[in-house]
Amino acid sequence: MSFRKRNIGISSGENRDPSQAPAVVAAAQSVEGLAGVRPSPDDGRPTTSTGSRSLDNLLAGHGGLPLGKFLFLEENGTTDFAGALLRYYAAEGVVQEHRVHVVGLGEQWGRTLPGLTGAADSADDKADKRRDEKMKIAWRYERLGEFGTGIAGSRAPTATPDSPAASTDGSPKQQVFCHAFDLTKRLTHPSLSTVNYIPLTPSRGSPFLSIIQNIKSAIAASPPTTVHRIVIPALLNPATYPPEASQPDYLLQFVHSLRALLSQNNHNITAMITLPLSLYPRSSGLVRWIELLSDGVIELCPFPHSSDAMATSGAATAHEEPPQGMLKTHRLPILHERGGGSDQNIGEDWAFTLSRRKFEIKPFSLPPAEGDNEAQQAGGNNGMPKKADLEF
Repeated sequence: MSFRKRNIGISSGENRDPSQAPAVVAAAQSVEGLAGVRPSPDDGRPTTSTGSRSLDNLLAGHGGLPLGKFLFLEENGTTDFAGALLRYYAAEGVVQEHRVHVVGLGEQWGRTLPGLTGAADSADDKADKRRDEKMKIAWRYERLGEFGTGIAGSRAPTATPDSPAASTDGSPKQQVFCHAFDLTKRLTHPSLSTVNYIPLTPSRGSPFLSIIQNIKSAIAASPPTTVHRIVIPALLNPATYPPEASQPDYLLQFVHSLRALLSQNNHNITAMITLPLSLYPRSSGLVRWIELLSDGVIELCPFPHSSDAMATSGAATAHEEPPQGMLKTHRLPILHERGGGSDQNIGEDWAFTLSRRKFEIKPFSLPPAEGDNEAQQAGGNNGMPKKADLEF
């Protein structure tokens, strides 16, 4: 007969250190409190924004780029649309007070970062409000005000200036995940001076060894709660990189080292790389190996520089700008080992538009056929009937 109490568990016999559990909990809490980091809506892993809300929505349902992962952006032709996404990515890191590491370029590139205009949510709300004002249907209810603005009209409690969750101007304090930037302006922020510009030092061996060592030393000298962003514009560009940088022994070793660095610090680091396909096409084995080592692969295919081609290459209405190219998603950060991520956006038709102020990704569809006057008129009016045709 056993006299062991039933409410006491049997020990497995292994030596367990009880001090490890509080350390793990403290590390998880520190990750959750990082600026610009939030749990993924898909599987809850820490995720940061790329600076472009449309690109965040494209990344396998995570609503951003998961920490410890990197994107590989490819671009055809001689344009620099991928460089605009890199500037968004770096500007978001500067505003969030992350440590940004720029490889191969100097401070002149940092001076071209787009200016901050506010939170991306507020910018989208303003655009939707202006669009709704042009598309009102129930005109007889205009003077009654918007829905939910009356007494007890909203379920969300209204913040007051005296409440602790309100700021000095009366608006509630809320951590911003993604910001909106204006390409016509220049970013001015105190953290802009802390950007780490890593030059390419000439050496007899691999020109990438100094890059990895510089980033490792910067991570070791920073607090563990600091988020790092690695920005590599125009990889293997002959104007920046030496000829021996394109050797597979050096380049693939660098990509392997970068991936190992991201795996070791998967709680506070991300990266984004661009490559010109006009110099190194996707049919080459070198680019294919880089794609296999990347977590996400996105290709930008700009349209020909012709006004006729741009005018007929997208379903842009009278209130929208025509797309400037196609965006192909070859791989997304789908994390099979933990069941996170979705591949529904892979192979879909996407188009991108780079205006004077913003970069936007949206679904691509063909315009109405010529001679179909009804479809063209409906497309020009955003698909809404005229006011005179409505009957109440």
